[in-house]
Amino acid sequence: MTRRKQNIAAIEPLIKSLLSALGEDPKREGLARTPKRVAEAFRFLTSGYQKDAQKTIERATFQEKYNQMVVIKDIDFFSLCEHHLLPFYGKCHVAYIPNGRVIGLSKIPRVVDIFSRRVQIQERMTQEIAQAIEKHLRPRGVGVVVEAFHLCMAMRGVERQNAYATTSAMLGAFESHERTRLEFLSFIRREASR
Repeated sequence: MTRRKQNIAAIEPLIKSLLSALGEDPKREGLARTPKRVAEAFRFLTSGYQKDAQKTIERATFQEKYNQMVVIKDIDFFSLCEHHLLPFYGKCHVAYIPNGRVIGLSKIPRVVDIFSRRVQIQERMTQEIAQAIEKHLRPRGVGVVVEAFHLCMAMRGVERQNAYATTSAMLGAFESHERTRLEFLSFIRREASR
């Protein structure tokens, strides 16, 4: 049995117990396959634990003399709040200033996926994305801004359906040079028509 199948098999009885504790019958028709589906969903939603940001970045790093800001914005992501295991989702914006090396553009969203597909808090996720890019690409600076909608705030607790959380991590030139930081923020600013 593969490790993936072992993990799913370990999660299924837990979901059955949860359904029973909620007052449901896990054997009824609509719920009979739910434990397996939930186990498979959680394996997918936490697949970032099985991926390595260093390998992702190093496989697609190239020597290049380009030294201006590179921005990838509006990267969609989904994550699970570590406090309630409810989803939070939104957009991640990443910028870096190369220092003799660039990364394949598709790898930045992959790095976002690695850290978002874990049980997370938005603040940590933002910092982890920035630190991974800084550590493995060694640019002159990295900026990350995450805007997210949290179902734990919308569905329960304060029940605020229109509240978004914004977090940022500014490293290197983005932290030490206000002009660089403001240039990045101007690139990701939302137009009023959106």
